[in-house]
Amino acid sequence: MDLKYDNNRAWTENIAIVSQLGLTMAGCIVFCFFVGRYIDKWLEIKGIFTVIFLLLGVAGGANVCYRQIMEVVEDEKKAKATDDNADTDTKDIS
Repeated sequence: MDLKYDNNRAWTENIAIVSQLGLTMAGCIVFCFFVGRYIDKWLEIKGIFTVIFLLLGVAGGANVCYRQIMEVVEDEKKAKATDDNADTDTKDIS
């Protein structure tokens, strides 16, 4: 099976973005969970900080994922605008 990157570029870029978003979200949640758990054990409290930090992890992960998506969308808009300008420039020459 011969996969050529040029033929599958959009597909592979989309898979990379989805993977990055999933790992970012999971990383934020897991990190905040363990921080909350550590604080609960340190203060000898039963789960209050775990829940608080878990919710902060979800909110923070969602925020980071949203910013990453907006960055990709802006890059695509800039690339499309550049391509459109290049097409109009070549048409004006003739």
